[in-house]
Amino acid sequence: MKPSYALLLSTLFLVPIAARAADSDQIEPTGDVPEASGWRSEVVVKGLEHPWSIAWLPDGSALVTERPGRLRIIRDGALDPTPVGGVPEVLAYGQGGLLEVSLHPDFERNQLIYLTYATGTKEANRITLARARFTGTRLADLSVIFQNPDAKSGGQHFGSRLLWLPDKTLLMSIGDGGNPPIAFAGEHIRNQAQQLGTLFGKIIRLSDDGRVPDDNPFVHEVGARPEIFSYGHRNIQGLARDPKTGNVWANEHGARGGDELNLIIAGQNYGWPEVTYSKEYWGPKITEETSRADVPAPKVVWTPSKAPSGLAFYTGSRAAGWTGDLFSGALKFGQIRWISLADGQVTDERKLTIGARVRDVRQGLDGGLYVLTDEPNGALLRILPSGG
Repeated sequence: MKPSYALLLSTLFLVPIAARAADSDQIEPTGDVPEASGWRSEVVVKGLEHPWSIAWLPDGSALVTERPGRLRIIRDGALDPTPVGGVPEVLAYGQGGLLEVSLHPDFERNQLIYLTYATGTKEANRITLARARFTGTRLADLSVIFQNPDAKSGGQHFGSRLLWLPDKTLLMSIGDGGNPPIAFAGEHIRNQAQQLGTLFGKIIRLSDDGRVPDDNPFVHEVGARPEIFSYGHRNIQGLARDPKTGNVWANEHGARGGDELNLIIAGQNYGWPEVTYSKEYWGPKITEETSRADVPAPKVVWTPSKAPSGLAFYTGSRAAGWTGDLFSGALKFGQIRWISLADGQVTDERKLTIGARVRDVRQGLDGGLYVLTDEPNGALLRILPSGG
């Protein structure tokens, strides 16, 4: 049963009806692209251990998560040697640990921040979302407002990116749980991305206190998890909203090739693992289907895999040629992909070679583009136009 869209038409997050039509044409995978010119990078701070996410505070300082379980603060261009206190215990295993940090849209009034992190054991773990009040040096009144109701084994595919919508609801990506032979309910866990009864391989939508909004696409469908916003995802690690159009974009990891950039539409199935350009890590295609009428076609397919990470729209004026474009991190090739868009379509793609694994990409309050490098001695970098 498909969701009723009549109720959803009045909400702020939907794209126009015409954008819902699935494009069944084959996508030509993108391999290497030209190097961009006219930019430079500079190191802001070093000494971050596998940083995962950055959130800018109104005073220009920043909170940064370190995957082993620390929340750090950068003030006046310097890393405070003392981690923020009150951070919950995390499962730092595989790809899990302390992951996303995000500020409530009304942070200046309520001082609330949100954290995603892995909890449990190597044999039974799940993604968790908590919120707390940031006092300037520690977290207070921390409470868990959401957990994946189902546990998985292993340390793969937690997803965990957060994105606020204009109505102050929160999107959160949840990975499919991992590669074969990881199993759930007697089959490969990745198949749960197609099952509406679990949250593996989904984007979910929550109110700011963790409750389920009553206009979610599947909230009235029997047997479906009411949190689901979209499904059929593998492992989304980049979410961004175009402030001009309101469109939500996501980049997600494929397996061997088949990484995707998608325009996210409420209630839609994005195909994984039934429709994909990916191959098994041991060789064959995962499926012969790369398109299907009910599956929106990716806007970009990256093969070979670039391992997409943070995703950001540039809205500043410091680099006028970047305004309105999308910047997508790449773990595998140590670069950022600069993606130009027009009318919801990709018109050009270039690369900014960073030389280290790019985990997060965000615009700063000063109009610069900032990058976290995922290394044992990771760094926060600022990307600027050559003369800026």
